[in-house]
Parts: sequence; C-alpha cells; structure tokens
Amino acid sequence: MAQSPPIPTPFPVQLCRSWMTGIHPVGGSAASPLGAQGCLPLHTEGNKYFQASDYERAAESYTKAMKLNKDRALQAVLYRNRAACFLKKEEYAKAASDASRAIDINSSDIKALYRRSQALEKLGKLDQAFKDAQKCATMEPRNKNFQETLRRLGADIQEKLRIQFSTDMRVQKMFEILLDENSEKEKRERAANNLIVLGREEAGAERIFQNNGVSLLLQLIETKNAELVLAAVRTLSGMCTGHKARVSSLGNSLLLPCTWRVKNHSCSQCAHISLAVCNLLQTITDCLLGQGKEEHHGKEEALVLDTKKDLKMITMRLLDMLVSKNVSGQGRDRALNLLNKNIPRKDPKDHDNSRTTFVIDNGLKKILKVVGQIPEMPGCLPLTENTQLTASILLNKLYDDLRCDPERDNYRVICEEYIKSKIDPQNMDKTLHAIQMVSGVLQGPFDLGNKLLGMKGVMEMMVALCGSEREIDQLVAVEALIHASTKLSRATFIISNGITLLKEIYKKTKNEKIKIRALVGLCKLGSAGGTDYGLRQFAEGSTEKLARQCRKWLCNTSIDARTRKWAVEGLAYLTLDADVKDDFVEDEQALQAMFELTSDKTILYSVASALVNCTNSYDTKELVPELVQLAKFSKQHVPEEHPKDKKDFVVKRVKRLLKAGVVSALACMVKADSAILTDQSKELIARVFLALCDDPKDRGTIVAQGGGKALIPLAVEGTDVGKIKASHALAKIAAISNPDIAFPGERVYEVVRPLVSLLNTERDGLQNYEALLGLTNFSGRSDKLRMKIVKERALPDIENYMFENHDQLRQAATECMCNLVVSKEVQERFVADGNDRLKLVVLLCGEDDEKVQKAAAGALAMLTAAQKKLCSKMTEVTTQWLEILQRLCLHDNMEVQHRGLVIAFNLISASKELAKKLVESELLEILTFVGKQEDDPKKQHVINAARDCLTKCMDYGLIKPLSRA
Repeated sequence: MAQSPPIPTPFPVQLCRSWMTGIHPVGGSAASPLGAQGCLPLHTEGNKYFQASDYERAAESYTKAMKLNKDRALQAVLYRNRAACFLKKEEYAKAASDASRAIDINSSDIKALYRRSQALEKLGKLDQAFKDAQKCATMEPRNKNFQETLRRLGADIQEKLRIQFSTDMRVQKMFEILLDENSEKEKRERAANNLIVLGREEAGAERIFQNNGVSLLLQLIETKNAELVLAAVRTLSGMCTGHKARVSSLGNSLLLPCTWRVKNHSCSQCAHISLAVCNLLQTITDCLLGQGKEEHHGKEEALVLDTKKDLKMITMRLLDMLVSKNVSGQGRDRALNLLNKNIPRKDPKDHDNSRTTFVIDNGLKKILKVVGQIPEMPGCLPLTENTQLTASILLNKLYDDLRCDPERDNYRVICEEYIKSKIDPQNMDKTLHAIQMVSGVLQGPFDLGNKLLGMKGVMEMMVALCGSEREIDQLVAVEALIHASTKLSRATFIISNGITLLKEIYKKTKNEKIKIRALVGLCKLGSAGGTDYGLRQFAEGSTEKLARQCRKWLCNTSIDARTRKWAVEGLAYLTLDADVKDDFVEDEQALQAMFELTSDKTILYSVASALVNCTNSYDTKELVPELVQLAKFSKQHVPEEHPKDKKDFVVKRVKRLLKAGVVSALACMVKADSAILTDQSKELIARVFLALCDDPKDRGTIVAQGGGKALIPLAVEGTDVGKIKASHALAKIAAISNPDIAFPGERVYEVVRPLVSLLNTERDGLQNYEALLGLTNFSGRSDKLRMKIVKERALPDIENYMFENHDQLRQAATECMCNLVVSKEVQERFVADGNDRLKLVVLLCGEDDEKVQKAAAGALAMLTAAQKKLCSKMTEVTTQWLEILQRLCLHDNMEVQHRGLVIAFNLISASKELAKKLVESELLEILTFVGKQEDDPKKQHVINAARDCLTKCMDYGLIKPLSRA
C-alpha cells in the first residue's frame, strides 16, 4: 500500500515500520463489510486531504464518514485517523479523545495507543503518556521508536517530580515564614517576593493551588500587614492569569476579601493594595470573558462551567460598592473604572450586550445615586474629583451600548422614575439630589439628559433654585444650568428666564465657588450662537470681559484647582468668539496655567475644546453663494464669519500655541486614564493635532515634543472621525519626516495601518494624497516595512489610485509602487497570470506627466531586472511597448532616459530573441546615438547604460563593433 504522511512525533524519528507513519487506508480488502461501503469514498477523500497536508478538510471528511459508518472496526480506524489530524493541528485534547474512542473499540490498537501517548505528552500528562507508550513497547519490544519514547518520558517524569517536590518544599517554607509573626522582616519580604514569582509560573501556581495555598493566601489578606496583603493579592493575580478553570474553582472565596480591600485604604501603601486588587479583579474578569493572556496546553481551553454566573457575581459586588458608605472615594473610582472597562461591548459587531442590560436592570439607580451626590451636603458618599465624571462616562457608555429603542426606552423610564421619586417640594435637599442627577446625566448621554430636562417642572426648578438664598441651592442650580444650556433652544429659554438671576448671583455672592460657576454659566450662554458672528447673545465686548475674568481666575494659583478648572470650562465656551481666542493665545501665562491643570483629568474635554476653538479645527459648513443669496432674499438668517476667523489669523494662533508648548500638553493628555479620556476627547485632541501639522515647517517640532507617538493611539481608538483626523495628521508627518526619527523602533510599523485606512474613496483627495506620500516614504526604508504595507492589503488600493484621473494622486501612487516593487512578494504578483499590473506600469511610462513617467519607468526597470519572465511578458501586454520604450530612451529628462535605457538593457540581457527584436527596431539607432556621445560627467550614467546595451548585443553577435577612423 502507498505510504502516507508521518504522524507527528516530539523527537527525531528513527527507524519505524511503514504502517506507523501515516493514515490507515481502507477499501483495499475484499472482506470490507457492506455496511461500510457508503463511507469509503469519504474516508478515501480524507486520506487524500491528509496527504496534501489539509488537515482541516481531512478531519471533516472523517467526521462525515463516521456518521455513515455502521462497522465498529472501521469506526476505530476513522477515530484513529481523525486523531492524527488533530495532532497535526495541535488540538491535543481532541486527539487524545479520538484515540481513546478507537482504543475503546480495540484495546490492542497500537497506532491509537501511540497517538494518545503523543497527545497526552503535549497536554502535560506525562504519567498517562508513559503508560500508553509502555503498552506499545510491550506489544513491539524491538521498536526503537517506542523505546526512545519511554526513555524520554521517564526522564521527563523524574524531572517533573524533582521540580514538584522542590516547589512543594519552597511553597511550604514560604508560607511558614510569612505566617510566623516572629520571622525577621527581611525574611518575610523575601518570602513574599518569591511567592509572587512562583504564582506567575505555571508549575508554582499549580502547587500553591493543589497544596491548600489559596486558603493560606486568604489568611495573609486578612492580616493587618500591608506588605503581606500586597504579596498575597499579586500572587493570586499571577495564579489566575489565563487559567479559567482555576478562576472558576476559586469563585466567591476571593470576591469578599478582595472587594473589602478595595473599600478600605487610607494610607499610600493601602492605595497600592487597592490597585493590586483591582488588577486581580480585572485578571479574573479577562479570564472569564476569554480575553487577555491565555495559557493553553494545545489549542483547547480547559473545560469549565458557564462563566456568566461568576461574571454577574463580580458585577453585583462592584455595583454594591458604588453606594456603600464604607467604600473610600478611590475605591469607588476603581469600581467605576472596572465597570467602564468590562461591561460595554468592545466590538459593536458583537450582538451580545447582556452585561450592559444586566447592569441597567440591577445597577442603573446605584450609578444615578453616585452622580446625584452633592459633596457639600452632609451624608455624602466619599468621592474624589474624578468619581462623578467617571460615573457620567459609565452612564454614557451603557446608553451607547444599547441596540434598540425598547432598550433605550427602558433606560429612560428607570431614570425618569428614579428622579421623580427624589423630587419633593416639601424636601428641598431631596430635590437638589434630583437636579444633580439630571446634571450628571447631561454630562453622560446628552440626548437622554435633554429628555429628562423636558420632564415637568425640571427647567423651572433649576431657574427657581438660582434665586434661593441658600448657597448650596445656587451652586447645584448654576452647575445644572451650565450643562443644560448646550443646545441653543435650552440656552434661549435660560437667557429669557435665568440670565438676570445668574448676573445677580455673580455680582452679589461672596462665595468664589458659586461666583465662578455663575460666570461659566454666563460664558456658556454668551457662546450659545457658536461661531456664527451674527448670533451673538450679548452686547459687543461682553464676551471679552467674561474671558478676561476667566483668565484672571485661571492664573490665580491661590485658588484651589477645582475652582480654577471652571475657568477653563468658561474659556472652552468663550473661545468660540474669535476676539476671545485671539486674546487668549496672546496670554502665555494663561496658556501655561491651563496646560498645568491638565494633570486634573476631569478637565481634559474642556482643555481640548478650547484648543479646537483656538485652532478652528471644528467642522464648518461651506456656504453655497446661490443659497446665501436665496436666504437673504427670503430674509432668512445667514451664518457670518468673524473677520479674525480667516486663514491668516488661524495660522498665527497655531504658531503661538506651538511656541507655548501645546504639543507636550496634548501628549500628556493622551496618556490619561482610558475611562476619563473619552472617545469624544480623543477626537478633539486629534483635530488639534491635525491643525498643528498643517504647516510642514512645524512638523519637526511636533515630532520632537512627542506628537508622533501621541497620535498613534488616537488613530487606533476613538470615534471614526477622530481616527481619521489622527491618521491624517500621521500621514502629514510620515510624508516628509525620516521614519526612523519620527517613529523610532517598532513604532513605525504601528503607523502603517492608519495610513492604509486613508486609502479609501470615502476620504478626500488630500487625505489620499498625503497617505500615499507617507507610504512611499515608508516603503523606501526597509523590506520589513514593505512587507507590512503588503500585509495590510494596501496594494489593491495603491493600484486603483494609479488609474486616477487626478495627476497628483496618480503620481503619488506610482511612486509608492516604484518603491514597493523591490519586494519579492510584490514582484511575484506582477509575474502571476491573469492580471494587468505590468500593462498598467508600461502604459504609465508613456504618460505626458514627467513625474509619473519617472516613477513608472523606475518600477519597470526594477521589475525587469529582478524577474526575467517580466521581460518577455512586457512585450505581450500591449502593442505600444516598443514605442513607449523608445520615447523613454530619448527623453529630455536624464533620470527618465536613464531608467528607459536600463529597461532596454534588462530586455536585451533576458534573452537573445528579445535582444534581436530590439536590434531590428529603431531602438538600435537610439542606443547608437546615445552611446557614441562624448564622455560627460553630468550624463555619464546615461551614456554608460546605452554602451552596456550595445556591448550585450555584440556579445550575442547581433551587431559588430564600429571601426574607429
């Protein structure tokens, strides 16, 4: 019978009997049972697939054959063969299972036994693998393969036992030291660190787990020694990483002590414990969700129960922490961050948003309670400066993660009912919390917040509270009005109903916190018309006065940072006015004060908004002259541009910002915590970067201050608009910068995908052009970069732009291809049959555009030099090839002419037949004319190329040398 492919072995194969080396063929025997005839074609098909190394299809064929087969002996063969496929695919658990089924049918099936031994060895079950190999060796004692396997497995088992015994002793000793209060401090610290290292190793983690180590670690967590607690938590984190079965078995035993430790930390050391516990909870969650680092024995996951119950349990613990008075502000932040990271879907294509709906049904009111807290009132939960903003962000992410209107309606109804339950005209404190909740929702899902504002009496209550004599009422009401007046319709209502009250509060109150909030409210209302110069809400000069006061507060370091950040909030609105932004960028002290405040991550959005306004990087609608005339005729409002919003003023403002160090500030903002740095904030930062990169002269400064590095994450994560803006900024930098300096090390490979994403017909021509320039620059650097560009599937898009009618796009794409053809993989694509790539390049050599000609001729010269097949193929793709080549060789531009002569030399060198074809054409006269010219240093490379062509023709005997007189 024909020999089949060998089964996988974990050691060098020695002399084996031929029947052991492959798939067992069926159908050759006259004694084949009738019941098996229906599956024989499938079995034969499986054998063919196996021999062709297509193990996936082979396994499918064997599986189909099993369903048709009724013969037990044949069934054993099919299981055995499928086990061989799984071994090849490194799916060792499935291989062991199939081999076991074959052995159940025939216990003396030596091939099945040997395959199971191999699979078990890969799964780390050395003792079981040894038993199977021992049975094989007993059946065939002279088989050297089996004897070698036994020796190797025996040695591995001995080594495993030695390590296991050693690890057991180490684990036991470490716990003895740690639990002994009389141990020396240095010894305990060393033991704690060693325990962490062991927990990160699979062997060590398993020994800790098997030898009652978890209960001992929990004992350490219960101690009052911060260092021991930290060591225990980090050890558990290492043990849980990538081990779903271990995490599931630990279950609830970890959650109670862990969440307790997140709650309680009043010292810096305890803050480290809280962070470590959060990392542990994140590790557990990643493991249960099948994310993060995963350890596999083969490609299968361990068999565990459904993880949804465990995930719900963790989620409920975190939600309970949000409203617990025993939880510190930092602990509450950690819980919110964990919910922000793990509850909403990361991929919108994933239809399962059950985690989000679970949180909405069981925890939405708890999140609303957090955003409704008023720090100045008694009984407030412990909060940090970030807590309520992080809770608003969570509300927004949950709302965005809903898939349909009924789900959004349920979310709205829960919010409305909860807020209504808090509104009580007889209890103003309770009503204040309701207004604060609306304010918090407005900072999250804004559309929902607007619907809540439409609830009966809410807006009126806000305005009425402004007139209250209690400072706390004024504080909450003013903040709510600020967040409520984002829409022009709401702002108009407040202008007509509450503007007088805000002015009154601003003038009369002595409380700086209320005063600055009232100012911000006035700032926001003053900018309600946006950039439209014709929709100014206040009298001429009023917004500049408000801005001056904001800058004064911003620069006053004696005021607390929380109050100063409201000044930034005010400027974020007022800088929509061109006079304000012009004055602001001139005030370097105010700019520096704003940049310094970015360490408070809650104002990132406000800072980014102010910078977007100063650089005019917001979207503007282009006015169609005909429609403007029509609007004027019908007496409709026409948006007006402020004189200082023209290009010249914007450029000056950008230069001032760069001088003030805006790039360094933006780079620091990008490094912020992912929960605080929302997708909207990322988009604003990307817009600013794009505006800063507009002038090529400034791009070196941007790179030097870390702008290139900061743009990469912005191009990968965020809103679609934000990613496009960041990618465009990267393209501008990549187009003219040295990639080794702009994106050092491996970072340059991360830039390729954002550039390729701009090669899309939905992007504008400038984005396409600058992306092509960037890719051209990259493709000229190294073969590894060229391979990365090809791997990102950019080649078809680049080819499409080579067909473009736009001269610059066609030129950029052709230049990029000129660099890419150096890659062997790209050359192979030109050689392959059934494509017009070579024809396109040849025809582009005949274009009138000199730059396109130069790039196309360069590509053709490299292709014909590297692949002789393309030389003959070039003469077949178009009848115009010879005319185009002659034009290149006579071109006025020496660079183009030189490339044409190199192409001619490549064709002549490829074969005598091609050389003869060229000699019989007018090309010989061209070569002779160029070659006979006097030596000239300026064009010597051209003359030498022509002479090389003539010399090669003489070598073939196609022409004779001229006798010189």
